[in-house]
Parts: sequence; structure tokens; C-alpha cells
Amino acid sequence: MKKFWSILWILIGTAPVYADMSGVPDVAALGQMLYFDVNLSRNRTQSCATCHAPESGFVDARGSGVLAAVSLGDDGHSVGDRSAPTTAYARFSPAFHKTAEGKYVGGQFWDGRRPDLASQAGDPVLNPIEMAMPDRHGVVERLKENPVYVDAFRRFYGDAVWDDTGTAYAAMTRSIAAFEETNFFAPFDSKYDRYLRGEYEMTAQENLGMTLFFSRQFTNCNLCHQLRHSQVDAQETFSNYQYHNIGVPANTELRALNGKGGDYVDRGLLENPAVHERGEAGKFKVPTLRNVAVTGPYMHNGVFKDLRTVILFYNKYNSRSPRRQINPETGMDWGEPEIPASISRQELETGPALDDKRIDALVAFLKTLTDKRYEPLLEHDKSLQHGHSH
Repeated sequence: MKKFWSILWILIGTAPVYADMSGVPDVAALGQMLYFDVNLSRNRTQSCATCHAPESGFVDARGSGVLAAVSLGDDGHSVGDRSAPTTAYARFSPAFHKTAEGKYVGGQFWDGRRPDLASQAGDPVLNPIEMAMPDRHGVVERLKENPVYVDAFRRFYGDAVWDDTGTAYAAMTRSIAAFEETNFFAPFDSKYDRYLRGEYEMTAQENLGMTLFFSRQFTNCNLCHQLRHSQVDAQETFSNYQYHNIGVPANTELRALNGKGGDYVDRGLLENPAVHERGEAGKFKVPTLRNVAVTGPYMHNGVFKDLRTVILFYNKYNSRSPRRQINPETGMDWGEPEIPASISRQELETGPALDDKRIDALVAFLKTLTDKRYEPLLEHDKSLQHGHSH
């Protein structure tokens, strides 16, 4: 396994590494250093890249079993209740706002509680079950330990940047955001992108899946997972960044580990301090489908392991077949939604039920949304499935 990851890292490459760190060329380069710096966590064991790893589609691939659903904290035992969303293509999520039609859109995190990348970057560092630094002052003191940071912060943010804790902390988060805004996080080079440029020919199955995905006559996928009006837009991110409750059941195995059992309910969007309408409870931000085939497990709580299971879950709303009401991963029914009142039934019940051929075609199309550097992960998963079948 170690050999596999070493080979993969060579294949995908890394962001630029600067040999002369005293001459950090720009804010994004400074942000890169900060993104990979484990000294910004309490026990110096975690960085942004730990839970948003470049080699894993910018998600956390460290866990196994139920612990694959969420990230392990810097203390080595703390786990939360939500999965770490990918930071790939995150720059395209607009600032959190409410539209004229009364819909909430954008922001960062599953509940949009931070409006943009810079404000998001500062939260995990201080979260007691994540990087767990005690306060901003402690973080700034860690930054001052590194003379490269001391010099770079002054060059990019002015001589007075270190005079105030809040100013220095904001400079750190702005730098991380600048790195996350680079094309390293959004290369747009998947098979789908290459198809749009005439560099790749879809297989018959992939082409069927693409047709189904973009057709509202046959599926409901693009009601939420299409941002642009055209099927051939070169910067489609496959999310409209709105908020919906799709009836995801609680991850009871995870709750048994993190202690959030009993009557606890994740209120989703209602956890955002800017949102007060009770009807928004249970809604979560529509995630990008870029790299979705290699960034499982799925849903905000990691309750589903396999991408095909996710499509079957959606299909249950339109199918009357008893077998479609069974979760293939558990052999039991799908489970009750945490907050049934706000389920987006209009969107979920659009389109007919899908047969296995069309479900498999959708999975095949979603795999074409994988960035080129992660395509070896698809092959690795395929070889594992082949091994299990014997």
C-alpha cells in the first residue's frame, strides 16, 4: 500500500515547492506553506492537508470502516459528526447569501456558516476536535516561530501585521485562501473536460450517463448539480450551491463513537448563525460532483460508502419496487430522515424510476468527472473490487 501511494504521488505531482523559502514569491506560495504546516495544530500533528489531502481529492482518506466517515482530531481520538468536504473547486462557491427568491446559496462548510475561503480557513485551527489550538494568540505565536513566515507576512501585509493578533491571524487565513484559489485545486482536466475539448471520446455507457444526467426528462440530477445553463460549459462545477434536505438518515455507527446519540439531530443549515427560519433545518449545501468517484464515503455524515448506493438512495423516491427501498450496504431499509419536514420532495420526485442499466451509466458518467491526476485511484478501486469477487 505504501508503494502504491508513493507511485500515485509521483503521478499526480504536487503544488510548486520553493527551495529558497526565504524568498516566498507570492501570497499563494505562503498559503501553500501554511496549508501543509502541522505546527498550526495543538500537538503539531495536523495541517489543513491532513483532512484535505491533495493525494486523495482533497478529502481525508486516513480512516477505515466507520472512521472513514469523519476526520480524527489532533488529539488522536476526537471525531465529529460531519465529513470533511473537499477543498477542490471550493473557490467557486459564492459568498453565503439569500437570493431574492428566498433561497440560501453559497458559503463554506456543509451549513455555509463561513461566507468565503478566508473565513473558513481559520475555523479548523481553533476547533477543539480538529486542530485544537486554544486561541488566535497561540496560533500567531506558532507562526512567529518560523522566520520565513515573519518575513513573508511583513512583505505581503505590511510591517504592522505582527502588532495585532487579529491582523496576523487574518493574514494567515487570507494566504491559505489564496493557495486554495489556485488552479492546483481546480485543474478542469477530467475526461469530461477533455471530452468538451475534443480530446476524449465517451464510451457508450458514459455517454448514456451524461445524457441522463443533463436531461430533466429522465433524472433529477441537474436540478441541483448543474451551475451553468449549458451542458458544454468549460467551468461547470456540478453544484448550484443551494441547500436541500434529501432525507439522509443518521449515521448511527458514527454517533455511537462520537457520543452524539440519543435525541441529537444535526440541524444542518439552521446551525448557520445567519439563518433563523425553522424550515431550513435539515438542509445541507449541495456539494460539487467533481472527483465524487474518489472522495467517498458520501453525504454530510459519510453514511454511504459506495457511489452507486447514493444513486440508489435518490432513486428510492421514484421507485415503487420493494428492492429499491433497501440499502444494499446494510440489507435493511434506508432509515428515517433526521428532519422529514423540510425534505425537497419536488426536486427528489422529478423524473421516472431508473433501471440498473441507467444507474450504472450514471455512475460511469460521474467517474468521468475525476481530475486526471486521480484517475489511478479509479483503477486501484477497480482492482480491489476484482480481488474481492474472488
